[in-house]
Amino acid sequence: MQPMEMNSTTDPRAVVQYASERWQASADCVEYVGMRVDGTPVVLNLTAHERLSPNRSLGLVRHSPAGFDWGYTGSGPAQLACALLLDYTDNETVAQQHYIQFRNDVVSQLVCDGPADCWHLTGEDIEAALAEFEEYRALTPDGGTPSSSLPTNWSAVSRTDRTVFQRRDIDHYVVLAEGSEEWLIILCAQGDRAYPAPLDHRTLPVENDPASAVQELVAESNDLVEPEEDT
Repeated sequence: MQPMEMNSTTDPRAVVQYASERWQASADCVEYVGMRVDGTPVVLNLTAHERLSPNRSLGLVRHSPAGFDWGYTGSGPAQLACALLLDYTDNETVAQQHYIQFRNDVVSQLVCDGPADCWHLTGEDIEAALAEFEEYRALTPDGGTPSSSLPTNWSAVSRTDRTVFQRRDIDHYVVLAEGSEEWLIILCAQGDRAYPAPLDHRTLPVENDPASAVQELVAESNDLVEPEEDT
């Protein structure tokens, strides 16, 4: 692969210098900047003076091994959202629980503009988004404990590439998987089968919140087999 050719307008170092002078970012004020260099998306951590790599986030979720992108909802922005949250919080649980909503609400809205033709995202911006996510009651992985958004006989657990909602009294579960354009939410029954049998499913655009669809399938399972009274 040929090395990227840099000039005064596309060299990330020049952008770092410009942004640092403009915003006078201090060591305790985290700021990220994104731009396209010869068409390639580049994201920098201005405070650390280093380029943000997708490698660490790819160990958590693999939406876009090819790299980052922004300005829409899709695999590249999802990878960037996870990488930003992971880099900023240094917390895999926070990154995995919130990166989809962070992509939908923040990364999809990033636009390169201004004299340097780039976007800026501060630590305060990220903190504000995370605060809103904590206030927003949606179905999220909780390590297998009962969720307030689910009936008492269901729990939510996190997997490497998806969220699974498991029924505690019988072998039913709802698998929540995200593609590049839509959510696929499947109600399955395992039983003594070698492979799970799908009972029903829902599909939604990726920009939609899947919580209501999950709740519909959970309710359908409880209607099919009534929960035990002590669950």
